[in-house]
Amino acid sequence: MAITEAVENYLETILILSHKQPDVHAIDICSYLGYSRPTVSIVLKKMKDDNLVNVDSDNHITLTERGRDVAEHIYDRHKVLSSFFEYLGVNRDVAAEDACKVEHDLSNETFDLLKAYCNKIIGNNESK
Repeated sequence: MAITEAVENYLETILILSHKQPDVHAIDICSYLGYSRPTVSIVLKKMKDDNLVNVDSDNHITLTERGRDVAEHIYDRHKVLSSFFEYLGVNRDVAAEDACKVEHDLSNETFDLLKAYCNKIIGNNESK
């Protein structure tokens, strides 16, 4: 399975949820993303087959090293972009929504320069 925008969203969601709670289950992903249980189950199976997630005997979902790398990459982009948009005066919720749209398509070159610029003007709080 290619790592599509949808897969990136799932991985980022698992990362975010794992920071908020001790265990992540499929139902948590359903609630967070607003998807049905069957849809999430299908994608999780494919992600497991592609070595992006592990699911243990208690149905706890964790990221593999590969999955964590992708999730952290996308989440870093999300945080930097959200911070930048908020710095420009965009409402926090709108900034987060817009960051979700942009984080997947921005080139690494553009993102790296934007991140460096944000670190200069905003500081390292949100754009690390």
